[in-house]
Amino acid sequence: MNALAATNRNFRHASRLLGLDSKIEKSLLIPFREIKVECTIPKDDGSLVSYVGFRVQHDNARGPMKGGIRYHPEVDPDEVNALAQLMTWKTAVVDIPYGGAKGGIGCNPKDLSKSELERLTRVFTQKIHDLIGIHTDVPAPDMGTNAQTMAWILDEYSKFHGHSPAIVTGKPIDLGGSLGREAATGRGVVYATEALLAEHGKSIKDLTFAIQGFGNVGSWVARLIHEKGGKVIAVSDITGAVKNPSGIDIKELLKHKESTGSLKDFNGGDAMDAHELLVHECDVLIPCALGGVLNRENAAEVKAKYIIEAANHPTDPEADEILCKKGVLILPDIYANAGGVTVSYFEWVQNIQGFMWDEEKVNRELKRYMTRGFQNVKNMCKSHDCNLRMGAFTLGVNRVARSTVLRGWEA
Repeated sequence: MNALAATNRNFRHASRLLGLDSKIEKSLLIPFREIKVECTIPKDDGSLVSYVGFRVQHDNARGPMKGGIRYHPEVDPDEVNALAQLMTWKTAVVDIPYGGAKGGIGCNPKDLSKSELERLTRVFTQKIHDLIGIHTDVPAPDMGTNAQTMAWILDEYSKFHGHSPAIVTGKPIDLGGSLGREAATGRGVVYATEALLAEHGKSIKDLTFAIQGFGNVGSWVARLIHEKGGKVIAVSDITGAVKNPSGIDIKELLKHKESTGSLKDFNGGDAMDAHELLVHECDVLIPCALGGVLNRENAAEVKAKYIIEAANHPTDPEADEILCKKGVLILPDIYANAGGVTVSYFEWVQNIQGFMWDEEKVNRELKRYMTRGFQNVKNMCKSHDCNLRMGAFTLGVNRVARSTVLRGWEA
């Protein structure tokens, strides 16, 4: 099942639990606006090349739309639609005043020089500058984009609208980016994990962890769990996988990855099959990489008691059912990985106020939002007698539906 079908299914289930009217259900599913633009740039050799750029703006009932821009050769409209919709529910779950959006350009950033990427980003911004805005739609980095991409968008947008640091988040610190933003998604995952474990009388230092993915999110999750005394016994990414039943020294693994660019040949553990990581013996499994990695083929073999969804949509609906029957507790992506968008919100607030926070304040506020979010999800689970995924979806959908009705759009 693809991401859009799965998201729609979760939405419809939540909508039934909430008893939503069919008219409002339909209006919540249809995106507010879908934008598709041609971006033609001169390459370094002087030849012209065209790419298709797009932006799906899903819902703005609770505030400006928010979501990443990805540069990827297979930018699939269905997936972008699903991710824009997920952003609507995710921002509502952690109660930040945004709606959802997502976008990107169908290109392979590895095939483009830095100056070609800059030209492409600027042309894309020229095409959409009047459809995004500080109080309309605020982009952020995603796959294939980074702080530098945001700096180019900020500069190009500011040529039309005056200096506007709040137009994007995930910017370089020197241009108004927030301290703590780089670690935010991973840190939020760890705060979410602590909230779930506390509910069951456990803490990170008592348990073993397997982490799939060692990019930005996975490496921060591993580092912070290691610092809190948790035992990370297996780690994998596209370059390989490492296990050590006595616990991997994450600081050493980070140094190794930095110097070699790979997890292979790390002498602080044994190599393992990357696919085996998902079914490895551990207390907590944290998928931090791609969607759909837990499916009906491997779900029955999963040995973890808790799954924390740091990736977007890592668990297929079929796997969800199998794991629920086994009694595995799954902390859903729309809550678990909301730390990134929460600190993006803090960055936007700081830019609008023109008053920057220190990192301690950013982390303190993030912990407060994630902890409060978990309690709100649990309350919905109790009210609707449902699992954590439906608790999070009903919480998010209900907040958006209430705002929509209060604004008088449902008539």
